[in-house]
Amino acid sequence: MYDNEMKFVDTHEWVRLSSTGGENIATIGITAHAQELLGDLVYIELPSVGKVVNFHEVVGVIESVKAASDLYSPVVGEIIEVNDAVIADPTLANTDPHGEGWLFKAKLTDIEQMSKLMSAAQYKASIGEEE
Repeated sequence: MYDNEMKFVDTHEWVRLSSTGGENIATIGITAHAQELLGDLVYIELPSVGKVVNFHEVVGVIESVKAASDLYSPVVGEIIEVNDAVIADPTLANTDPHGEGWLFKAKLTDIEQMSKLMSAAQYKASIGEEE
């Protein structure tokens, strides 16, 4: 579920890095653990395309039948795409949080920030999951 291609932050967002045309692109979503804690998602507000975000900056809101939670940026960069499908159907983040339920993509301006994020093993340990 938590693959080694992903990095994590303690606010339960994940990052998957790819390089496209020489640019570092991060795909960001919430973890399976986060969606389990939140329960059925009913509303997701994402940052606007073009917005420049900093690490741990509030960039949106996720609402469930249980609670509303802030969404934090795990990267430094510019938002280049949001997942319109998850805005239209927030339950995608419940059913496939690490795949089709991704939230937004950012072009990184500080690739070094990625080295400060947790590995899958570190994240699983932080939430008390066994290897």
